[in-house]
Amino acid sequence: MANADGNTQTRPEITPQQPAFADSIATLLKKPQGAAMDLFQVLDICQQYVDGLIENDNHTECMALCGRLLAGLEVLKSLLKAPLPDHLIEQLTLKDSETSDYRAPLSIDSETLREYCVALTIALLNNQDLPDQREQMIGMLYELLFVLADDLKAPRFVRVAGRLQMIEGEPVAGVH
Repeated sequence: MANADGNTQTRPEITPQQPAFADSIATLLKKPQGAAMDLFQVLDICQQYVDGLIENDNHTECMALCGRLLAGLEVLKSLLKAPLPDHLIEQLTLKDSETSDYRAPLSIDSETLREYCVALTIALLNNQDLPDQREQMIGMLYELLFVLADDLKAPRFVRVAGRLQMIEGEPVAGVH
């Protein structure tokens, strides 16, 4: 036990600290998600969860992030079936003059990609894989989710003569 006359000093700058990312994981896990959010907001938060998985080695935090990601993907399922709100339609609409820069959407539909993400997330939650496999699965989940988000956020519509139509030229009846 050290006394007041000892040469041992307390140095708070040398105390072990949590990684800076730990605070952001806690904040991320507290973020609300739900049907009140729009498609882009849910995609963004799902991307944040998978970003957290990539950056994290703590098993408990990874399981929590997987659980939140799975919940977000389930919210996404219902949003993919719902009509797009007007503000998202505007974000997905090009001017007629911009269609030459257009990138065609993927040939795989959004729901299939979402299901792939769900399957990988459930596999990660089951925790039956080897560490190397886990890292590969998280990487694949990361890539798939970002491909899904990029595809869903890609322009789909163009206004021609005041009417909304798909970029490929087909008229829009119900949007989504």
